Amino acid sequence: MNTFHLFMLALIQGITEFLPVSSSGHLILLPQFLNVEDQGLMLDVAVHVGTLGAVMLYFWRDMLRLLVGVGHVATGRFSTPQARLFLLLSFATIPVVIAGLALKMAGVMESLRSMEVIGWTMLIFGIVLYVADKKGTETKRSDGWNWRDALIMGLAQVVALIPGTSRSGITITAARGLGYTRTEAARLSMLMSVPTIMASGVLLGKDVVEAGDWTQIKEAGIAAGLAFVAALLALTLMMRLLKSTSFTPYVIYRIGLGVLLLWLAYS
Repeated sequence: MNTFHLFMLALIQGITEFLPVSSSGHLILLPQFLNVEDQGLMLDVAVHVGTLGAVMLYFWRDMLRLLVGVGHVATGRFSTPQARLFLLLSFATIPVVIAGLALKMAGVMESLRSMEVIGWTMLIFGIVLYVADKKGTETKRSDGWNWRDALIMGLAQVVALIPGTSRSGITITAARGLGYTRTEAARLSMLMSVPTIMASGVLLGKDVVEAGDWTQIKEAGIAAGLAFVAALLALTLMMRLLKSTSFTPYVIYRIGLGVLLLWLAYS
């Protein structure tokens, strides 16, 4: 892969991962617009792992709580706030892990990486986000996260396996529909990304190591580092803006891009 493609891959992933505009959809579209070979799922996951580092650093206090929660669960203390957070995140991750494994074994993931699919999901789930953000109340905070809400957000996350849906977008949509404030909806969505990205990284990382392609592994490491920096800056900016703005700018972007992609796909 040439240096420019690698740089753009990492930059786009870092900027779009935590915005509800589908980082995966943008990564699939990138080689089509640059007229180069698709970078493949391995590099996609590598830049996702880079953004994982960013979210863990930004929410470092929550990461410490999770680590403490692991210790509490291991020693049978299930009722502490830390243990509860760990258990809820684990519970919310189960649906997407099962669905992701099923799709990987069925070999249908690559067939979904098309401009038509991304155009429709950009458009449809952009509208769904707008409705949820406008109609949803702002009465809940993340410390009131419960099993029912974790299940609903976990099931919503499964839909994000379809490129263009946006993992952060669909989980934020679900959280806003459940009545969480904008910042708390984004926070829960970001925390849910930690086990999900870890699971996908382990799953595809195993395939990469077994293949022994050290050139790709080196490229993946560079891309992950660049994505980490870009993601940390984008996440910091988004969380600040959500204190005073809605998700409407992202909705407008999604609808505009969706219409453009559908026009290109069907013209």
